[in-house]
Amino acid sequence: MFPELNNLLNTTPDKVEQGTLTLLCDAKTDGSFLVHHFLSFYLKANCKVCFLALVQSFSHYNIVGQKLGVSLTSAQERGQLVFLEGLKSSVDIFFRAEEEPHPLRFLRETDASSLQPLFEFVREALTPIGHGEAAWRCPVLLVDDLSVLLSLGAGAVAVLDFIHYCRATVCCALQGNIVALVHDSGDAEDEENDILLNGLSHQSHLILRAEGLATGFCRDVHGQLRILWRRPSEPATKRDRSLTYQYKIQDKNVSFFAKGMSPAVL
Repeated sequence: MFPELNNLLNTTPDKVEQGTLTLLCDAKTDGSFLVHHFLSFYLKANCKVCFLALVQSFSHYNIVGQKLGVSLTSAQERGQLVFLEGLKSSVDIFFRAEEEPHPLRFLRETDASSLQPLFEFVREALTPIGHGEAAWRCPVLLVDDLSVLLSLGAGAVAVLDFIHYCRATVCCALQGNIVALVHDSGDAEDEENDILLNGLSHQSHLILRAEGLATGFCRDVHGQLRILWRRPSEPATKRDRSLTYQYKIQDKNVSFFAKGMSPAVL
């Protein structure tokens, strides 16, 4: 995890807020560093994590995790981490019998509107089943990234339904958290992506939006991060508070600073 980001969000692994939906969004840049932050953060917070990794392999996340002080292999062995490797699973499903259950079963169906098997996978992964589960602080669903489901044929409404059921189970019933990344393509004609992004934005308690610089590539400033705190149940005039920082990604850390205040510039 990145300590500076924790400071901006006013949180630490010792005081994890529960029952929240956090939306990660990237536009004209790579926001995967946010996914790595929250993965290592919740593992260090002793939470039970179900990670739907639809973009990269297990080894990729494990290598980055080790740089941030966590071992995904160890977390998986002790039952703290349930990992769905989307790249591998999407291939394996075509070598299984059609009646065999699989979280990505919609890939084999002509109607890709139902993500119920994926929800069942999440529910079974995070629902406590014994005394050993009491060792974990709270359950967490992490998704990297939901836009991939659109690319695989699922509609925006189906993905929003999936998140709705996950919220009802993880956030409400189990008092856990959901963190999901969505890529903002910036394409005005991509209606499905806009529906997904807008739908999740209205439900989210915290939105982290990583954006590329309007001036283009810079060696010392890699982008800017907009942080929006929301309380969906309160009036708009009271619920929203936002901050914007620029950042530079380093090997094992990310530095944040006010706009125009990069140490390299000063």
